[in-house]
Amino acid sequence: MNELYFDESIILLDIESATKEDVLTQMGQNLVDKGLVKPSFIQAIIDREAEFATGLPTEGFSVAIPHTDIEHVLHKTISVGIVKEPVDFGVMGDDSETTPVKIIFLLAMNEAHSQLSLLQKLMQLFQNEDTLRYLAEESSKTKMKDFIEKKLDFAKL
Repeated sequence: MNELYFDESIILLDIESATKEDVLTQMGQNLVDKGLVKPSFIQAIIDREAEFATGLPTEGFSVAIPHTDIEHVLHKTISVGIVKEPVDFGVMGDDSETTPVKIIFLLAMNEAHSQLSLLQKLMQLFQNEDTLRYLAEESSKTKMKDFIEKKLDFAKL
C-alpha cells in the first residue's frame, strides 16, 4: 500500500513542550503507536534535526519540516503539530540561528522522490501568511485535514 496516510489522528493540536526534541518525540511516538513508523524513527528524526535544521522563518508563524531516512518509515504519512507556545528550531541552512516555530509538518516518506515532491508543495504552502495563520489558529482537526489535503493534492505524491 503506497497511498499517503493522513487523518485527524495524526494532527496534534495544542502540544505543550519546551523543546523541539520533546515536540518531535511526542509527534513521533504518535506515529509509532499507529504503526506508521518504526520505533527507530523518533531518535532518527531528532538526530537528523540536530544535524540538518528544518526551521523556516516565514511571515506570521515559523514552521519546521523535520524528516528522516526512508528506512525508518513503514507507511508514508504527514503528521501536523501545532504547539501551544512556539519552540525554537534551528533555521534551515543556518543552524547558528533559531526561529520560534508554531507549526510542524513531520514527514515520514518511504520513497525519496515523494519526499522531494512533498517538500516542494510545502514550500509553496508556507509562502502564504493567511494559510499559516489558518493552520495555527484552526481548532477543528477535520477542517485542518480537509484544508491541507486540498492545498497539497496528496494524490500526486
